[in-house]
Amino acid sequence: MQQPIFRTFDEIHPKEILTGFWAQAIHTPGNTINFISVKAGSSFPLHQHIHHQCAFVLEGEFEMTINGETQTLKPGLFVVIPSNITHSGRAITDCKLLDIFNPVREDYK
Repeated sequence: MQQPIFRTFDEIHPKEILTGFWAQAIHTPGNTINFISVKAGSSFPLHQHIHHQCAFVLEGEFEMTINGETQTLKPGLFVVIPSNITHSGRAITDCKLLDIFNPVREDYK
């Protein structure tokens, strides 16, 4: 059955993808669009993946280390992470993030 065109976030149950990271993911044929609420102090370890990732901070402050370079992201500042580049992150404050992945994150389904 085809998904309706108009939907609400209430229809997408939050999933804890890491301790303190609660995601609501939208999957299209080519992308995963992931809205994430993060508790201050929560972090994700250094890792890499095949997915091209664009990361945006909608609220709060989030520190990211990408390929050895660290910067604090705030609303209005975003990062484009190429495929297979190592990165990690830590929420300085409670945050709302938006990540867009290509191809689809099957592990987030």
